[in-house]
Amino acid sequence: MTSGEAGPADADRGDHSGVRTALAGLTTRGRSFLAAGVAAAVCAYVLGQSDLLRVGLLLAALPLVCATVLYRTRYRVAGSRRLSPARVPAGSEARVHLGIENVSRLPTGLLMLQDRVPYVLGPRPRFVLDRVEAGGRREVSYRVRSDLRGRYPLGPLQLRLSDPFGMCELTRSFSAYDDLTVVPRVEPLPPVRFGGEARGYGDGRQRSLALAGEDDVIPRGYRYGDDLRRVHWRSTARYGELMVRREEQPQRSRCTVLLDTRGDAYQGAGPDSAFEWAVSGAASVLVHMLERGFNVRLLTDTGSSVPGEGADGFVGASQESADAAGLMMDALAVIDHSDGTGLSRAYDVLRGGNEGLLVAFFGDLDEEQAAVAARMRQRSGGAIAFVLDSATWMREVTDVPAPPTSRQEERLHLLRDAGWTVVGVPRGVSLEEMWRQADQERGGLTAAGGGEAWR
Repeated sequence: MTSGEAGPADADRGDHSGVRTALAGLTTRGRSFLAAGVAAAVCAYVLGQSDLLRVGLLLAALPLVCATVLYRTRYRVAGSRRLSPARVPAGSEARVHLGIENVSRLPTGLLMLQDRVPYVLGPRPRFVLDRVEAGGRREVSYRVRSDLRGRYPLGPLQLRLSDPFGMCELTRSFSAYDDLTVVPRVEPLPPVRFGGEARGYGDGRQRSLALAGEDDVIPRGYRYGDDLRRVHWRSTARYGELMVRREEQPQRSRCTVLLDTRGDAYQGAGPDSAFEWAVSGAASVLVHMLERGFNVRLLTDTGSSVPGEGADGFVGASQESADAAGLMMDALAVIDHSDGTGLSRAYDVLRGGNEGLLVAFFGDLDEEQAAVAARMRQRSGGAIAFVLDSATWMREVTDVPAPPTSRQEERLHLLRDAGWTVVGVPRGVSLEEMWRQADQERGGLTAAGGGEAWR
């Protein structure tokens, strides 16, 4: 939950063209009175009617006096905005709370409150506040909702001041604004029987020895509480201080989620497009693996990852896992199509080390990119690919027959031959269903190969 303070703001803050600003704030009623007054004064001069001249002067003077008084009135008003919550999934609602406080010694007149909102979030909210006493406070709220992920600015807050006769309205804006982050939808996924480097799905851990033999010992200094049976006497004699052997070090299984963002790999746009399904799927897998204790990393076809991510990705099942999930959701909220046409940069990142479990969301793959994706399998303990056929998705939207998909099937077979667990994703299916299907595909491969199922 975030909040932004916008005040205090003066209703009469300086403007070199004060008279012009005041006259520009005249309403239709005020302009009509002014025009009628000028017309009456001209007619009185032509006809020689002094009574009509007095009426004309009164009609013309009233809007001018109202504009001057309103412009010179000193209102000091503080505004605040609070989002609840500041990060929402696509399709969910957030409530925006606005607070107006009169910090001057004079009561205000009629106030019209308006907040600037992008059209994607709904209509622009407007509120009318009656007299606010000195030191008084008023609170109003409105709801916003978007089916499209993104980061949307809210504000600045605007106040419209009006005189009692409705002759003039002046607008004053606060300077502060807040951002509402609409993140991709996250589907809960069942715990299936495939994983990364480690056996055992629970906490995603394995243990590795830090030494290979007596001659390969890498000792460290003694720390209070170390078991004396771990003292390495040869190193102690060599360094002149108490040294102990390093024990087995726990390692977490790692999971890398690869999101293909190439613009030419997807067709269509909108919340029901293939690209949005891939983004939502990547978000769901990232959150799922974090909850299962995996070290997770988000990677795109450009080779970039989430800022703030460690060398082994974000650590799951820890106090920082919620913050890590928030960072990745923020990155996915604003992710867009890349200008690249290949997966080579992502492959260069992946071949730097063993990535554990690799979960990829691919768009359309040509022969060259399918070969690059096939080579990614060599650097992972397990690899699952969700491939979205844009032609199928567009056919179901436009009812236009799709071209033959035999070429796409060849790409899928190429990935399977390289060791990938490949699932083709049709339009309208849930990620949970595809997740279970990937588990079944993986189980069939291991059964055919006579191996043990990945956990």
